[in-house]
Amino acid sequence: MMTLTHFSDAHLGPLPDMSFRELLSKRVTGYVNWQRNRRKQLFGNTLELLIEDMLDQNPDHVVMTGDLVNLATNTEIEAAEVWLRSFADPALVSVVPGNHDAYVPGAINRAYAAWKPWMTGDDGRFDDHDFPYVRIRGEMAIIGLSTATATPPFMASGYFGSGQARRFATLAKKLGEQGLFRVVLIHHPPIRGATANYKRMIGIRRFAAALHLGGAELVLHGHTHLDTIYWLAGPKGAAIPVVGVASASQGHGGHKPPAAYNLFKITGEAGAWRIDHERHRLDGASEGFAFENSAVLAPPAFVEKRRAPRR
Repeated sequence: MMTLTHFSDAHLGPLPDMSFRELLSKRVTGYVNWQRNRRKQLFGNTLELLIEDMLDQNPDHVVMTGDLVNLATNTEIEAAEVWLRSFADPALVSVVPGNHDAYVPGAINRAYAAWKPWMTGDDGRFDDHDFPYVRIRGEMAIIGLSTATATPPFMASGYFGSGQARRFATLAKKLGEQGLFRVVLIHHPPIRGATANYKRMIGIRRFAAALHLGGAELVLHGHTHLDTIYWLAGPKGAAIPVVGVASASQGHGGHKPPAAYNLFKITGEAGAWRIDHERHRLDGASEGFAFENSAVLAPPAFVEKRRAPRR
């Protein structure tokens, strides 16, 4: 059995002191949003409790799907590197960036440089931030994608380009031929209607085509701060689960669900994998994390019917 834990959208806080020059950009809108909203919702030791409980599960691997920081200042990026080093070896944790990590032009390059150990494939390459990267852990292949790009004020969209789509399809197909369980990491949900238009992923169609060609067993994302399960079509009519998760720093009392992480227990073999999914949630009563529910990730009936052969 392989075990995998997934969390996202840490939004490490509080915000550092910022210069007037730093605020002369899109950051000023994010700064106001933090002071009015996020500061009240993403607080306390929620993230620390989540990490502690998640590591107590002794996972074979941990994945984090973006938005480590808020406004991508130099101070935040450096603090995120220290935080990553504080709780796990880079070989145990795989990270992909989110839109907040690329908040303004140039920020994502600084983030890549600081967080390289957690976003580098087994081949050690990191030239031109050439996503996807691939890490193989036992029978599990981690495929990291990037949708992180700087956007104008009041936008939080991501971009998945044609070059990355082609590389992803080729790699996924090759890894599938090796009989590996393929886990795809991406920040923005690759699902139409999963989030507001200004937060969407540009390139959803490209992603769907690449996934249909190359295949995967599991897709994990963040961005929405919601616990969701969608399905996309893979090769030969396969239905691939696409799973999101609440923000790892979200406390109680907000309009989004409190913090959670996903735990996946993977058994079987190529062509007959079984995924047992557990959700662990911030518990207001115990001020810790508690098991919430579990289920086998199996395609919903409508997917199976849609894929049934015509008579």
